[in-house]
Amino acid sequence: MKAQILTEETGPSGLSLNEVPDPEPTGTQVLVDIKSCGVCFPDLLMSQGKYQLRVPTPFTPGTEVAGVVSWVPEGSDLSVGDRVLVMSVVGGFAEKVAAAPEQLLPIPDGLTFDEGAAMGINFQTALFALKTRAHLEPGETVGVLGSAGGVGVATIRVAKAMGARVIAIVHRTGAEEMLREMGADEVVQLEEGWGSRIKELTGNGVDVLIDPVGGEVFDEALRQVAPDGRFVVIGFAAGGIPTVKLNRVLFRNISVVGAAWGEYVRTHPGLPAQIHQELTTMIADGMRPPVNVTYELADLPQALDDLAAGKVLGKAVVKISE
Repeated sequence: MKAQILTEETGPSGLSLNEVPDPEPTGTQVLVDIKSCGVCFPDLLMSQGKYQLRVPTPFTPGTEVAGVVSWVPEGSDLSVGDRVLVMSVVGGFAEKVAAAPEQLLPIPDGLTFDEGAAMGINFQTALFALKTRAHLEPGETVGVLGSAGGVGVATIRVAKAMGARVIAIVHRTGAEEMLREMGADEVVQLEEGWGSRIKELTGNGVDVLIDPVGGEVFDEALRQVAPDGRFVVIGFAAGGIPTVKLNRVLFRNISVVGAAWGEYVRTHPGLPAQIHQELTTMIADGMRPPVNVTYELADLPQALDDLAAGKVLGKAVVKISE
């Protein structure tokens, strides 16, 4: 089979497309023919050796797999031909992957493989952050930093499905039309005076602010949370890890909470299936995971370079096979 192999943690340049042996399932594992794989920020960090999970090289990255079960062991509850997502796994940027049954979730009816791959970790993270950690209620206002990225567009879609008003906060120019198509009610450019614009739109600020960015905008972002509001930290895409001035938390009566989906799953292994069921209901009601740009398997290094350079608006997916 063909697979992208990372031989050096030098970023996308450390990847090369190779012919390698098919994976051999062991125990209860099944074999999945991969159709599409989402491109997400952890893939980029893994290629650079900066992710919390360090996989010894050489290995195949790829964590958001959509495909078809092609082989099962005797007695398996799964069947050949099942359309599945494969969660929490490397190996997705290849034509096949072996995975344990507990890593598999059914692709919701009506979704393409590209949409299934786009659903992946980003939508799991979005619903985990909004519901499990922020306890979002219908009618509340959600601000989304980094809204033009994969987590950002997923958060917009999920927040709207939960009945929220959404303000997309974006650094990159030229993204407003796409963000409104995703469902954003308002779009605020991350430039001088952006905090005042949030106040103009909300009065006291947002009820929930989702931050996958970190960095130098953190202090100003914290000021945009309304009393009784929740500031949800998802990650630090900007690179800098900010510190919290607790007097602002105290006197504004706000909460700052973390939403590390992967770490939470380690101690709550049933969480992905629970979230997936809720997402499946949202999809049945009309929500769709967006696919904004696609790449071929051979072009994965370019996809990751584009992600690093901020050239990907929304969600990118690598098409493995038809």
